[in-house]
Amino acid sequence: MKLFTSSTNFDSVLKKYFSFRNETLSLEPFAEFMDSVKRADFKDVLLFFQNNKELTENFKYYLHHIFLGRSFNLSLTEANVLSENAFVPELKKRILNKILPPVVNEKTVWYMIDNVSVRPRKDLEYLHNLPENEIDELFKILGISDFIINPNIKKEMIFSMNILSWRVTGAAMEVEVVRMAPEYRNFDNPFLALQNELEDLADELERNPDLQLDSKNSRYKQIKIYVEQCLEFVNISFKNSSKYGISGKINQSLLKIRQQIQRIYEIVQLLVIDREEDILTNSKNLVFNILNYKSHKNNISDLINDSTRLISHLITNHTAETGAHYITSTRKEYMRMFYKASGGGIIVGALCVLKMLYGYVPGSDFSHAFLYSMNYAMGFIMIYLMGFTLATKQPAMTAATMTKVLADEGNNKSNHTEFAHLVSKLFRSQFIAFIGNVLLAFPVALLIIYGLDVFFSENLAVERSDKLLKDLNPFESKAILHASIAGFYLFISGIISGNIGNNSVFYQIPERIAKNLSIRRFFGKKFAKGLSKYYAKNWPGIISNFWFGVFLGATAPVGLFFGLDLDIRHITFAAGNFAIGLYGKDFSVDSYTFWLSFGTVFLIGFFNFLVSFSLSMFLAFRSRKLNFGQVSEIYKEIFRYFIKHPFKFFFPLRSRLDKKADDLMSSTIPTKSEDH
Repeated sequence: MKLFTSSTNFDSVLKKYFSFRNETLSLEPFAEFMDSVKRADFKDVLLFFQNNKELTENFKYYLHHIFLGRSFNLSLTEANVLSENAFVPELKKRILNKILPPVVNEKTVWYMIDNVSVRPRKDLEYLHNLPENEIDELFKILGISDFIINPNIKKEMIFSMNILSWRVTGAAMEVEVVRMAPEYRNFDNPFLALQNELEDLADELERNPDLQLDSKNSRYKQIKIYVEQCLEFVNISFKNSSKYGISGKINQSLLKIRQQIQRIYEIVQLLVIDREEDILTNSKNLVFNILNYKSHKNNISDLINDSTRLISHLITNHTAETGAHYITSTRKEYMRMFYKASGGGIIVGALCVLKMLYGYVPGSDFSHAFLYSMNYAMGFIMIYLMGFTLATKQPAMTAATMTKVLADEGNNKSNHTEFAHLVSKLFRSQFIAFIGNVLLAFPVALLIIYGLDVFFSENLAVERSDKLLKDLNPFESKAILHASIAGFYLFISGIISGNIGNNSVFYQIPERIAKNLSIRRFFGKKFAKGLSKYYAKNWPGIISNFWFGVFLGATAPVGLFFGLDLDIRHITFAAGNFAIGLYGKDFSVDSYTFWLSFGTVFLIGFFNFLVSFSLSMFLAFRSRKLNFGQVSEIYKEIFRYFIKHPFKFFFPLRSRLDKKADDLMSSTIPTKSEDH
């Protein structure tokens, strides 16, 4: 339990507790003193110590007395170091520790900090803000300016490094971790070498308690080399994740290994004394390091950021490769995108009519959710496998492409104009895809509903027309919200695609298919190899399109079940529904309704694009550690480029920058063969 203290002057606290030699082991005097110091001028505190020798000596005695016999290895080996090998257990543990702090051995510095400091991070910030010379003076007054060379302190620090090395060696020897860095197979294991070196250092200190390291010491140099090699192993493993894939467990293990190795290096640095002043500096640094580790021990945001950054990087890396195919350069590519989008529009037009017909099927909300989901899912998979394009699937892919180019090329002013031109190519590709989808979805839906009317001698759209047109009225419906929900699902489908692609590589699924004995025995080696290639190329897209369809189809029935006004609006489906609604009304609608519905179709497309693209850009920026402030100049350059060349954002006009933009993208987006 934390010790909350009353508002008291520091001199009153000192006189209250330290007018005599205080033999107590209670932490209350120390807690009350720290609380009073934070509300005083620190110069007055130092002056009081200097002018009251007896009180100072008594306080020094108390301070040394309460620290005597308290180990601090937990503060070095546990605090702010991952303790679990998976994200979810670590998250649950940190949340529990925040709500109900764990029971800690009272004979440790860990317990002492927890019970003296109510807000460790605020206290650390207070100490950091104090002038360096005043902190130095305090350490000298309290007689702790040279404790770093105390044999017991050095022994505790070396013991802490050994604990960390034993743990890190075990984690680094796991089969899946070793697999991530095949470059090290022909070298001596640096983790074992580091462990042996630290154990020898502990033995040497046991024989010679006055042992002192300096920067020229051969043992220190050797430890430093092994630490660098271990960190290089981790860096190579992370780098290879795009080649071999990675699981959440391995990602967490590598993060944990890196944290422990960095902690070993931070500790050994404190043992290095080259000059007399290093003794005081390192003594202070040990105190500040322990307080810093402890203040971050249950930080949840740091855990989420570190644990998810690599996975998001791999997801955007996968979608960036796919997104590269959505950016057109030449007039031929531009028209090819239009034809692909037109094909997608034809299929969506049919899906609109099918969904309307499924609505007439009697059944529960669940049955309708299933029918709608399968309608969308099968349609989207058809679009994907036939090589057609659904315009709003592009933003989630192309955002990752743009960010990958930006991150790999760098934020230099010389690249801003070329990058702005690349954005213009992206925008016009999006524009023509929207046009292709909408231009074909409307007449195809109209033609099919007309054919059904002729065949059945009944206008099947009459009952649904009012609702379909009302859904296209942003003032009478939640069209904007529903369009944003669809944009969110587009973003999620991109996440699914990237995750499936990463898992496929990590678990070597294509290789397993190609070398599967049963498949090769019954169907032949050629079939197995072909199936392997087909899986690698298409499976992530099939699964992401399937789930995208499920999300779109199930939202309205699920919302209805829970009494919520949830639904989705998608530009291509909105165009098809607009056609069905007009036909159901026998085209007898007022001009206000017509033009409002017409405009809402494109408004829906805008929000589909805005939400999916924004979320994808956020994920891509975050995965590559790009500072949002750094790209403000690029945004300005894009705007200037648009003002200067507006038509390039809509039509494939040739430019001298075309070759540079193509080179910029091709140099940063690897092909599948290069990756695998």
